[in-house]
Amino acid sequence: MYESMKNILFIIVALFLSVPVAFAQVAQKPETTAKQAIILDFETGEVLYDKNSDEKMPTSSMSKVLTTIVAYDAIREGKIKWEDELPVSQRAWQEGGSASGGSTMFLNLNSTVKVSDLIKGIVIQSGNDACIVIAEGIAGTEENFADLMNRKAKEIGMDNSHFMNSSGLPDPNHYSTARDLAKMAVYLIREYPEDYKFYSEKEFVYNNIKQGNRNPLLYKTIGADGIKTGHTEVGGYGMIGSAVAAGRRIVMVINGTESMQARADEAEKLMKWAEVSFKNIDLVKKEAVIGKAPVVLGLARDVSIVASKDLKATVSAFDKEPATMVANYKVPLTAPVKKGDPIGELVATLGNGTKLTSPLVAGEDVEEASFFSRLSEKFMLMVVGAPKYQ
Repeated sequence: MYESMKNILFIIVALFLSVPVAFAQVAQKPETTAKQAIILDFETGEVLYDKNSDEKMPTSSMSKVLTTIVAYDAIREGKIKWEDELPVSQRAWQEGGSASGGSTMFLNLNSTVKVSDLIKGIVIQSGNDACIVIAEGIAGTEENFADLMNRKAKEIGMDNSHFMNSSGLPDPNHYSTARDLAKMAVYLIREYPEDYKFYSEKEFVYNNIKQGNRNPLLYKTIGADGIKTGHTEVGGYGMIGSAVAAGRRIVMVINGTESMQARADEAEKLMKWAEVSFKNIDLVKKEAVIGKAPVVLGLARDVSIVASKDLKATVSAFDKEPATMVANYKVPLTAPVKKGDPIGELVATLGNGTKLTSPLVAGEDVEEASFFSRLSEKFMLMVVGAPKYQ
């Protein structure tokens, strides 16, 4: 009965420069000829652009990113090693080879290929044959491997996806969404940062045949370092892209463009727009002291209020509205208080109305006072009443 709610209001004041007309025009949300598209900030997860991102679509060779993720899992778990050599089966050679008309690594029938080369063949050359060799080497059959892909997709949170093969060859039951593919890309970069480097390599030579990476963004000066293109007759031309500019990573998925050139143009336009139109700001750092909360019946009269996690936001680079933060917590606290005990919540409201939260916790221990001190304080509270906390 001694508790009252206390709010502390913080205003984050930022210095904003006037925006030249040219940049103000870039800040306008662009149209795209892609049928599906999504762009998000890698660190905060904020969606910067969305067009039909939950619409089911053929996944094409963009599926191969999940194939490599399953392969990386197998390597991490010791099921296969980078230096292992896997056999090229009749199926891999026939269905994934040059005779199939799809992208290929040009593997020789009944040869063996190192896992490291197969990974590069998938990532850089988009080899359908390499995908089948990896699938059979890990799971025995491509059908079994597709089961592993679907399990992994569920683990990642790709709830609107289903995979029938390792390469993305057309199948009515093989599909995903732009949002799911973006989740997959974020997972890849976060879980396998060392292996992600393969996606930025521009060419790979195998069997005396040099092939270039099909990702058009790698050849632009926009900080791109991945990830994968794809194409089917039904789904059109698509790609998953990622780039780092000013220390900030962006992940983009587009699909359904009409040509390779249109895919390149749309991808570059959207990526440039996302890079210049947004920025990340630190609202509060983990373990930052927000204030003090009064404590009753303790050896100390107050305790530090501490943010339990970093709070970062993606905002418009041209937004002149300040962010506000309100710390909500009940006072007084009653001893004993342990360091890390939840106290309340820090709520940040951005200029666009978006609210972000960070739990607030006690910054240190506060032990109970002696029995007689607690008895005396309880008596005073009964007689005088709880103090008013401002």
